Amino acid sequence: MYDIDLPKNEANFIPLSPISFLKRCQRIYPEQTAVIHGNRSYNYAEFYTRCRQLASALVDRGIRRGDTVAILAPNTPPMLEAHYAVPGIGAVLNPLNVRLDAETIAFILRHSEAKLLLVDREYGQVTRDALNLLDRSLQVVDIKDAEGFDDRLGEIEYEDLLASGNPDFELSLPSDEWDAFILSYTSGTTGDPKGVVYHHRGAYINALANVAAWSLPNRPVYLWTLPIFHSLGWCFPWTLSLLAGTHVCLRKADPTEIYRLIQKHGVTHMCGAPIVMSMLANAREGETITFPQTVKFMTAASAPPAAVIERMEMRGFEIQHVYGMTEVFGPSTICEWKPSWDTLGTAHRAALKARQGVAYPSVEDVAVMNPDTLTPVPADGQSMGEVMMRSNTVMRGYLRNPKATEAAFAGGWFHSGDLAVMHPDGYLEIRDRSKDIIISGGENISTIEVEGVLYRHPSVQEVAVVARPDETWGESPCAFVSLREGTRASSEELIEHCRSLLAHYKCPRTVVFGPLPKTSTGKIQKFVLRERAKALRPEKSGVAN
Repeated sequence: MYDIDLPKNEANFIPLSPISFLKRCQRIYPEQTAVIHGNRSYNYAEFYTRCRQLASALVDRGIRRGDTVAILAPNTPPMLEAHYAVPGIGAVLNPLNVRLDAETIAFILRHSEAKLLLVDREYGQVTRDALNLLDRSLQVVDIKDAEGFDDRLGEIEYEDLLASGNPDFELSLPSDEWDAFILSYTSGTTGDPKGVVYHHRGAYINALANVAAWSLPNRPVYLWTLPIFHSLGWCFPWTLSLLAGTHVCLRKADPTEIYRLIQKHGVTHMCGAPIVMSMLANAREGETITFPQTVKFMTAASAPPAAVIERMEMRGFEIQHVYGMTEVFGPSTICEWKPSWDTLGTAHRAALKARQGVAYPSVEDVAVMNPDTLTPVPADGQSMGEVMMRSNTVMRGYLRNPKATEAAFAGGWFHSGDLAVMHPDGYLEIRDRSKDIIISGGENISTIEVEGVLYRHPSVQEVAVVARPDETWGESPCAFVSLREGTRASSEELIEHCRSLLAHYKCPRTVVFGPLPKTSTGKIQKFVLRERAKALRPEKSGVAN
């Protein structure tokens, strides 16, 4: 009887889209500061108007529902405005990684069939090189944001484009919340990047989940140290509008500038990779500024070392660890903190904070399972399996790549490719990427476990462990290490440090010192290090494993 004469209609069913958050916010808090960038700032009425003008101008240039609009820009107002204006006309926004080479940019523009490109003039040369590789033309709009970058490519500048738009243009909601919303490409470390297609529904839900997960207050002040192009900026471009929050823009992650902006604008929240946290924790005298508030810092990727967490807390930051990936709209698990842990020692609390935790509020189910049988591994903190998810915040799939989409959703679960253990209390802990696990003499070695031990050495600032060919054992651990400024350590010292804390077969046999290669989001590029390890002469080990 509940299915009779009770249909969905315009009064009781509206497609979910985070565009709604901005419409609501500008009605209630028009004078609240929305965006700060250098000496410029916009309140929510002005921010909304700029988004409407951009949307109108794009329509005037022939952009329609389902068209792709690409943007190559740092964390600046145009990047934020595009995240509302482009979906607000039914088009799909494709934010590009600002550190991509010309060939990859050209591949993405070709694969996504982009109709228009918004590009910050700082990236003029790489964009010109990319456009020269295309077999077609597309519309280009210049963004002149910072002094010193005057490499003009487009036929019109961004502010002139906005001026041509109608300030009364209405941003529209999708006809279906499953409509494509944003297109984001993976790093493509093993081939061409894959285009992850997001939907309005997932972005709406994860933006709401950020509030619950972080207990966000009204009108937070958020500093953009996380690249907005990375995993939708973890959906914070829309979460801030939901709460009438202030976006503090930042072109580049520089510790001196970060500390200055935190103090000047009363920043309350920020997100970033562990490298940003390490940068702030290890900032030299003269780079830091004290501030009265506690700044909540959400980090993902590799587990933050205990020493870094301790230094961050001493400098006024409160760390929250999450885990996610491009395909799941940002965070998908969170290390929910329990009050009973407050009284534990620093090292114990850091170990608990380093776990990836439990399902994010938006996620229906997260499991650690045998990838072949899809059965959960024992919750013993030792048995490894693959992290899998079911959620409304999982991508639609990979654009024009049905084979990869089918593999990602095999068995009705999203396969992350990450290996983890499940602890008895139901908290999961990532141990490795499936491609990063080291198999030495038939034994699996978690690179994350070895890295965690090396991070406990006082001289180690950054470390990555990868497999090195070994004529005796097949593979052996090779550690690439960057030392803290003003400290010294030998390879023998670090190896002995590991042997005092780990089973000997897990310990590095080789230590290589120097800076570590990273992506634009601060992730260490292990595929580069694996190639370097392969280039070393094969290890001839006669030591008992």
